[in-house]
This record gives sequence, structure tokens and C-alpha cells, in this order.
Amino acid sequence: MATITTINPTGTQAKILRVAAYCRVSSSSEDQLHSFASQVQYYTTIIGENPKWELADIYADEGLTGTKTDKREDFLRMINDCKKGRIDRVLTKSLSRFARNTVDSLIYARMLRDMGISILFEKENIDTAYMSSELMLAVSGAQAQEESISISKNMRRSCEYRMRSGTFLWTSTPYGYHFENGEFVIV
Repeated sequence: MATITTINPTGTQAKILRVAAYCRVSSSSEDQLHSFASQVQYYTTIIGENPKWELADIYADEGLTGTKTDKREDFLRMINDCKKGRIDRVLTKSLSRFARNTVDSLIYARMLRDMGISILFEKENIDTAYMSSELMLAVSGAQAQEESISISKNMRRSCEYRMRSGTFLWTSTPYGYHFENGEFVIV
């Protein structure tokens, strides 16, 4: 009679990916804050529901521009955690949330790729894990940068127009005044 020996597999378990999400809104207006909270909740749920993923962290910068990375504390914290090997994959809503500067988006995408960390830009459907070239990333990054420039120019024109027409209101009340019935009143 033949004997059957069962050999249990070793080391074949699928690796659980440590997934992080990066969220950012560029202003602290009420609608942007709602978008910010929605992004954080969305990624917490998406990552938590995937059995192949483990939530590394949610990194979120609120009320900060995406044109520069030096003031985005949570973005820099995420990059630092990537360097420490705490993250395998990053999810973000769009390339413009990640960076509105073509150079920064390419530098950080390359840096993370070289560390074996992929990024999924959901809106553009760009996944650096399956990217054979950086062309789509560069084109989308350039579009995000141009959109930022256009928004900035429009805001500047709007402020200039309101100044000329006398309807411009400062975002903060000057020292020694308070705002009452649409006018500054000396304290």
C-alpha cells in the first residue's frame, strides 16, 4: 500500500500591502473642508475593506497649496515614512492633490518607484506600478500645474476688479478695526 505524505506550503501567503492615502485641499473654505473630510473617510473605508491591504496611515494637508511641498507637513511625513519602509502603496484622489508642480510630481513619483512604492492617482487612472513610461504622469502633472496658474490669475483679476469697484473685502480685519455691517469700524 502507498503512503501519501502531505507537504504544507511555506511562504506562499500573499503579502499584505501597507497602504497609505494622501489627501489635500487648498483652502479652508467650508466646501473644501467637506471635501477634505470626505477624502479622509473614503480612503479609510476603501483601505479598511480590502483584505489584501493594511492601513499604514492617512496623510492629509488642509488649506495648503500643492505648488510647493516644503510647507506640506503631512506630505513630507508620508515621504519620510516611505523612506523608513512603512508604506508599500499610496492612494490619492488625483495628481493635482499630490502635486500641482510637474517637477515635484515626477521627482516624488520616481523616488517612490525606486523604493518599490506605487502610487494610484484615481481621477487620472494612473498607477505607477503598471506604468511603462512617465509620459502620462508628466502630461497630467503639466495640466495640474497650468490649472493652478490659471486659478491664481483668475483670483488676482477678481481681487483687482473688486478693488477698483470698491467692493473688495480683506480676508482678515486690520489691527484696530472690527467688521460691522459690511464696513470696517475703528475700535
